[in-house]
Amino acid sequence: MGGVAKGLLRSPSGASIVEHLVSQCHAALPNAPVVLVGDAAAYASLGLRALADAPSGIGPLGGLRALLLDAEHAGDAAVLALACDMPFIGSRLLTRLAVECPEALALAPRSEELWQPLCARYSLAALDAVGAALDAGERSLQRVFARLDSRASALALDAAEQRELRDWDEPSDLLRDRE
Repeated sequence: MGGVAKGLLRSPSGASIVEHLVSQCHAALPNAPVVLVGDAAAYASLGLRALADAPSGIGPLGGLRALLLDAEHAGDAAVLALACDMPFIGSRLLTRLAVECPEALALAPRSEELWQPLCARYSLAALDAVGAALDAGERSLQRVFARLDSRASALALDAAEQRELRDWDEPSDLLRDRE
């Protein structure tokens, strides 16, 4: 993205993507802490607490493990793991993600065979599947969902919510959504 951290790109609302995401999280879950995971140096001006991946250097799986371990330490029952490249996600969808299907060890939208693991809620009990994936040398969040099997649930989305999950992974995505 031209050397700019994706979360700092300006969303259609004018706020950076990460500022938009934080505001939607606060609207959906006003008492829930918001933390950054991974290399958060680019976001230091936001004043949010940041967690290092655990372990580092393995991608999002290390970030999810860090987030779950932090929640365990804080006495929280579950976490939302959200990518900071979704400029359209709204508080209604985040609320649904937080409260629906409370018995699931993970809840996420699913498109055909692929889960949306970075728009998901994970119970602390999912930490065992994360650890098993790490122990097996796996690095894919899809493998965590495979390990959870029937203990993971798909969050059904309507057409508007599907559009909220559009992400910006490359410059052409920005051009598409600004037209």
